[in-house]
Amino acid sequence: MNEGGLLLLGILGSSLLTGLVIFLLPEQAHRLRTWLNLLGAGSQLLLVGVLLRGIWEGQTFSLCWTVLPGLELALGADANSVLFVTLSSVLWLVTTLYAVGYLEGSPHRSRFFGFFSLCVTATSGVALAANLVTFLSFYEALTVATYPLVVHRGTPKAMHGGKVYLAFALSGGTLLVLAAAWLQSLAGPVWFAERGALHHLAASHRLELQVLFGLFVLGFGVKAALVPLHGWLPKAMVAPAPVSSLLHAVAVVKAGAFGIVRLVYDVFGARTAAELGVLQPLAVAAGVTIVYGSVRALFQDELKKRLAFSTVSQVSYIVLGVATVGATATIGGLVHLVHQGIMKITLFFGAGNYAETLGIHRVSEMDGTGRRMPLTSAAFTVAALGMIGLPPLAGAVSKAYLQLGGHQAGQGWVAWVLWVSSLLNAGYFLPILWRVWFRRPPARWPEEHVFGRFETHWMLLLPPLVTALLVVWAGVAAESSWSPLAWAKLIAAREYAP
Repeated sequence: MNEGGLLLLGILGSSLLTGLVIFLLPEQAHRLRTWLNLLGAGSQLLLVGVLLRGIWEGQTFSLCWTVLPGLELALGADANSVLFVTLSSVLWLVTTLYAVGYLEGSPHRSRFFGFFSLCVTATSGVALAANLVTFLSFYEALTVATYPLVVHRGTPKAMHGGKVYLAFALSGGTLLVLAAAWLQSLAGPVWFAERGALHHLAASHRLELQVLFGLFVLGFGVKAALVPLHGWLPKAMVAPAPVSSLLHAVAVVKAGAFGIVRLVYDVFGARTAAELGVLQPLAVAAGVTIVYGSVRALFQDELKKRLAFSTVSQVSYIVLGVATVGATATIGGLVHLVHQGIMKITLFFGAGNYAETLGIHRVSEMDGTGRRMPLTSAAFTVAALGMIGLPPLAGAVSKAYLQLGGHQAGQGWVAWVLWVSSLLNAGYFLPILWRVWFRRPPARWPEEHVFGRFETHWMLLLPPLVTALLVVWAGVAAESSWSPLAWAKLIAAREYAP
C-alpha cells in the first residue's frame, strides 16, 4: 500500500475509530468524549490539508480492494472529491464543538456522537470514492448512520420524521442499486473519469443511457431534495440542531447533490449527457425546485422549517449549474456546493442558539433577539444576506457565475429563475432580520437560560461566528488561489478543456 492510499485510509479512519471508541464510553465520561471528538475532527482536518496540498501539487492518491471479480472497492482523490471532503472536514470540526455544547447534560450522548462520527465517515467515503460501487456503498451507509441521529430524541414526532426519512432514502437507494446493476451489465465496472466513462456508448446505447440517467437522477434526487422528492426534509427537522446543521450543510442533502455532480461529470461526462439530451430536463427540474422551495419558505413560521425549505431551493442551485452546459455555469454550481454549506450551517447554528438560550422556535417569536444575542444575530444576518446574494458575500459569487453561465449557454431563463429566487429569498429572510434588529423584545422570553458573561454557551457561540467569517472570506477572497472558487474553476477547466 502506497503513502497516498494510507492517507485516504487515515481520513476515513480518523472519524471511524473516533465513533467506535465513543460507542464504548459510559455516559459520564463527558470530558474524555469531548476530547476524542475534537481529536478525531482535528486529525481529519489535518490529513485533508495534506491531501489538498498534494492534489494542488499534482500528486495522485488511490487505493483499491478486489472483493469479487468485477467488483472493486476503490478510493481516490481528484479536484471534485477534495472540494467536498474539505467542506466535510471543516464543518465536522465546528459542528462537533457546537454539538458538545448543545447536548451538555442530555442523555445518550455516547450513542449520538458515535453515530455522528459514522455519519462523517460515510460522507468522507462518498467524497473519496473512485468508482460507482464504492460511492453507492458509502452513500447507503450514510442513510444508516443518519437515521439514529434524526430519531435521537425518541419522541413520537421524531420517530415519525425518521420513518419518513428512511422510507424516502431507501426508495432512492433501491433505484440507485437497480440503475447501477443495469449500467454495469451494459458497460462493466464504472470508474469515475474526467469527462465521463460512458462516451463510447452514447451512439450505440442512446435510449438505455437516457433511461439510466433518469433513474440515477431520481435516486440521487431524494437526498438532494429535488421536487417532488423533497418531502422527507422538513419532517427531519425534528432532529437536534447539530443534526439539522449536518444534514443541510454537508451530509445527506449535499451527498445527493454531489451524486448528481459525479453522475454528470464523471460517469456520463457533461458533453455526452448534453448529446443525449438529458441535461435540459434536469435543469428544468432544478429551476422548479428553486422557485418552489423559496415560495414554501415564505409561509413557514417555524424557523427550522423555513430554513429547511430554503435548503430545498438552494441545493438545486448546484444541480442547475451542473445541468447548464458550459464552464461558467459549472463554476457557479460547484462553488455553491461549498458556499451553501457554510451559509446554511451558520443559519442552523443561529436557530439552535435561539432555541437553547431563549426557547425561541418560531419567526414570530424573534422580536428583539438582536439586543439579547447580538453576536449570534450578527452571524445569522451575514448568512441570510449571503443567501439573498448581497455582495461581497459568498452567495453573490455563486449567483453571478450561474447567471452568466446561463446567458453563455443560451439559457436566458436561468437568470430569471435566479432573480425570482433572490427576491423570494429576500421575502423570507428580511422580515426575520427586521424582527431581530428593529422590533422591541418581549418582557419575557419563552424559556431563557443565562450563561454567565456570554450571551449563550461559548461552544454554541463560537461556531456560528467562525462560519459567518467563512461566508465573508469566501466572497471577499473569492479570487485568491486557495478559495473554493479557485477549485471550482480548476474542475470546470478540466471538464471543458478543448
